[in-house]
Amino acid sequence: MSEADKEGRRNDILAAAKKVFSRKGYHATTIADIAKAARLSYGSIYWYFDSKDALFHALMESEGQALRDHVTHALTHTPSHGSPVAPFRAAVLTTLEFFESDRALVKLLFRDSYALGDRFEKHLFDIYEGFVGDVEKVVEDAQRRGLIVDAPARMVAFSVGALVGQVAHRRLVTDDGLPSAEVADFVVSLLLNGLLPR
Repeated sequence: MSEADKEGRRNDILAAAKKVFSRKGYHATTIADIAKAARLSYGSIYWYFDSKDALFHALMESEGQALRDHVTHALTHTPSHGSPVAPFRAAVLTTLEFFESDRALVKLLFRDSYALGDRFEKHLFDIYEGFVGDVEKVVEDAQRRGLIVDAPARMVAFSVGALVGQVAHRRLVTDDGLPSAEVADFVVSLLLNGLLPR
């Protein structure tokens, strides 16, 4: 197989694994389940991943990077001059849309990662850290321009991350019927009305 074919096969395995893990949970999933979903032989999975743990580890890394890429792209293509509303909204909306377009990912993040110990919790932490780092830059830029209060930028960014994470989780377990854009507008309004300089 060419390197491109190998990479394609690896991605197919990760996609199948995400579906099975999200449906059955980490502990109940077997390599045989994943092989069946990927339409591959049991042994083929081991050409790419040493174990179920290694496969889940790679899946979490891949999904975390995909989210980071989406947020970075949104922020890169959003004007940052003037009000901080646009970049905040871009980060929040992109994150909500990413989660809501892929409910299997949210199940993995909010159900399985917490239950699997330190190694997998680190993936969740890394995903949050990436999001928080992007938001922190938006906060620092708005603070330099005197548009929001002079509070520790990292703390503000973590607060945004926590709020978005909880909203995403709630929308997974309870469909409120609201479009992502409306939720993003509410979150940004809530945040900025609490951050306006006095």
